[in-house]
Amino acid sequence: MSETQLVAGLHSVRTALKHGAGALLEIWIEGARKQDRRMRELISLARESAVQVSYVSREQLDEMTRGSNHQGVAARTRVPSSLDEKALEALLAGLDVPPFLLVLDGVQDPHNLGACLRSADAAGVHAVIAPKDRSVGLTPTACKVASGAAETIPFIQVTNLSRTLKGLQSDHGIWLVGTAGESDASLYDANLQGALAIVMGGEEKGMRRLTRESCDLLVKLPMAGAVESLNVSVAAGICLFEAVRQRAAAQ
Repeated sequence: MSETQLVAGLHSVRTALKHGAGALLEIWIEGARKQDRRMRELISLARESAVQVSYVSREQLDEMTRGSNHQGVAARTRVPSSLDEKALEALLAGLDVPPFLLVLDGVQDPHNLGACLRSADAAGVHAVIAPKDRSVGLTPTACKVASGAAETIPFIQVTNLSRTLKGLQSDHGIWLVGTAGESDASLYDANLQGALAIVMGGEEKGMRRLTRESCDLLVKLPMAGAVESLNVSVAAGICLFEAVRQRAAAQ
C-alpha cells in the first residue's frame, strides 16, 4: 500500500487537485467556510475529479493538521512516486526546447529536497535528478515543503548518478555546471544558456568525487559575509534563477 500524507491550505490542496487528483483520497473542508468563493471553486474541482468532500468543524481541522495554517481545508493524498532512468530518457526525447535540469547529489534532508523541488518548479526546470543511495526521496515531509511541486515536477532517482551524468553529456549534449566553494569561477560569469544541468552537492560533504569529475564546469557563489556557504536549497534557487535570467535575456 502506498504511503499517504496530509496536505493543508488552499494552495496545496488546489494544486493537488489540479495536478494529482488521481492520488487524492479525501478532502475535509471547514463547514462554516463552504460558501466562500475560493472554497466553492475547490469543491467544484473536487466534484469534477470525483474526490470525496467531507465537512468538519474548525476544531477538527486544527486537530487534524496539528494547528497548522490550514485555511479551512485539508486533504489526504498518496505520496507521489519517483521516476527512473527510462522515464528520464522519455522526458528528454519529448522536449522541443533545450533541457533544463537540476541534479542533487546526496541531499538527505527532506526539507531541503522539498525546497529544491519548489524552486525548480518555479524556475521551469524539466526534471530533478538524484541518486537512489544516500539521498532522501519523496517523503511526506519533502512533499509538504514542496507545496505542490512534488506533484508537478518529475523527480527521478537513478542507480548510478555518474553514469547518468555521462549519458546526459554524450547522448543529449547537456552542459553540466556544478557548484563548489573552492572554484575560481563565479556563477555570474558562467554561460547558463542552452542544454543545462545545475549540479548541487549534499548538505555536509558537497558533491562526491565522481560527480565533481563529471561536471564540465565548477562555479562558486560569491560570498561577501562571514559565512562560508549557503543552505543547498537557497544555493539551488540562486543558481536556477540566474540561469532563468540568462535564458530570458538570450531570447
